[in-house]
Amino acid sequence: MTRFQNFIAAIALTVPAIAVAAPEAAPPAAGSLELAFNGIESQQGVIMVAIFASEDAYNGKGAPAKVTGVPATAASVKTMVDGLPAGRYAAKIFHDIDGDGQMGVNPFGMPTEPFAFSNDAKGEMGPASWAAAAFDVKAGANTHAISIK
Repeated sequence: MTRFQNFIAAIALTVPAIAVAAPEAAPPAAGSLELAFNGIESQQGVIMVAIFASEDAYNGKGAPAKVTGVPATAASVKTMVDGLPAGRYAAKIFHDIDGDGQMGVNPFGMPTEPFAFSNDAKGEMGPASWAAAAFDVKAGANTHAISIK
């Protein structure tokens, strides 16, 4: 090897390789979600909403993707949730009538304030399942109506 080839080889061994990264997949396009709540019997307090992006989070093993509230000023109210990546979601809702920020329960743990789940899903001896409550948000505008009971 010539001195020049030795020089190039030495440099090649000391310069870290430059990795060419594969192109990243584009993030899912964002959607907006209008939530319409119907059947509100008491026009006081706030309709509290937690929107979950996974079954684990929905079942308490993670945080909600979005949390919001809308004043319960009429029998039907709406709120807009922006910036949700397209995907599958489920929501848990309760009407915080007394404004304490928590769902009221009796001594046996049964809810004393109205509540609901997306898709108007019903639970048996607990919250509705992810499979029953889950719905899709697509890029662009989406709407979802929920009855509070």
